[in-house]
Amino acid sequence: MKAATWQGTRKISVETVPDPTLQADNDAVIEVTSTAICGSDLHLYEVLGPFMNEGDIVGHEPMGRVVEAGSASGLSVGDRVVVPFQIACGRCYYCSKGLQTQCETTQVREHGMGAQLFGYSQLYGSVPGGQAEYLRIPHADYGPIKVGEELPDHRYLFLSDVLPTAWQAVAYAKVEQGDSVAVMGLGPIGQFCARIAKHLGMTVYAIEPEADRREMAARHGILVYEPGEDSVAAIKDATEGRGPDAVIDAVGMEAHGDMQGAMAKFSQLTAQFLPKAISQPMMNNFGMDRLSALYTAIELVRRGGTVSLSGVYGGQASPLPMLTLFDKQINVTMGQANVKRWIDDILPLVEDPTDPLGVDDFVTHRLPLADAPAAYEMFQKKEQGCIKVVLDPQAPAQA
Repeated sequence: MKAATWQGTRKISVETVPDPTLQADNDAVIEVTSTAICGSDLHLYEVLGPFMNEGDIVGHEPMGRVVEAGSASGLSVGDRVVVPFQIACGRCYYCSKGLQTQCETTQVREHGMGAQLFGYSQLYGSVPGGQAEYLRIPHADYGPIKVGEELPDHRYLFLSDVLPTAWQAVAYAKVEQGDSVAVMGLGPIGQFCARIAKHLGMTVYAIEPEADRREMAARHGILVYEPGEDSVAAIKDATEGRGPDAVIDAVGMEAHGDMQGAMAKFSQLTAQFLPKAISQPMMNNFGMDRLSALYTAIELVRRGGTVSLSGVYGGQASPLPMLTLFDKQINVTMGQANVKRWIDDILPLVEDPTDPLGVDDFVTHRLPLADAPAAYEMFQKKEQGCIKVVLDPQAPAQA
């Protein structure tokens, strides 16, 4: 089969690799009909290279049809399913608590990490990912989400990651109807964080440097601002000088901005070109994130409010303004999304004919799998109005 593979920092290549096969009676194999590039895939593309191996199949936002079903998978050939990005058993202590990202059955204990993820480095098990023509699904008796036949793929695809991640970010923000929320960053996750909060009856502000991303959010009733102190002041003025009740950081480790961010970027990039024996411990023990979005969130949120982190952070030595956090009595919540925990809330919304979350206004580029290398570069550089790319493994390569 063909698959998008990691070949080095900023180098994705579509290669011919062996077809996946069933390895356990609760496995399944799907033919992938749609698979998206996630903002966190860009971390593999650049920052997390020390934990990647040449030839790793990437991608963790797939859906498709079952072509092989293990006897204990609970699936049948032909079932249309969406695959959550984490691999969980559904039976252990953490799964029973709705913390599927901490699944005790699939935890990557070798690296002290939580549940295995599809296509996401040694840290999460080096499990082959979903940017491929076919995908093996471990624990298919629990993970896959069966969906209907009537709606196009893009209505369901984002149940794999984007929608549950955004839903959890809003839920963790501890806000309710009538409250105010600010969203830092209007990439794919930020777009849906803002729309979900708006749908749930909140006033939503968003800060984003790219004009096309601000325009997309504004179409859905979001009050948008460019980065800068003037915008922070304007949002505070709009919230009676206090700041919003919650701020959602949907940017994460690759934020742009201050000198600390420039130094962190330098250390991140330097690590990519060192031997793994040096770069992995360096990232594990001394890695720093670019924190300008998080610092702005802490400055902006009202006293006693909540900062909810949905952007991925990977540094172990990132400096935080503990005095400010303590003095302002700020709650900080975070974590990988526990996909299955939120599906019952989200599925009716993506199937609603009125499309309350605007899923039809989200995908900016749909390309053949063969175009994955160019798509990664375009997404990373924010070119051509790129906000969300969906790859079609079954489509022929463009001439």
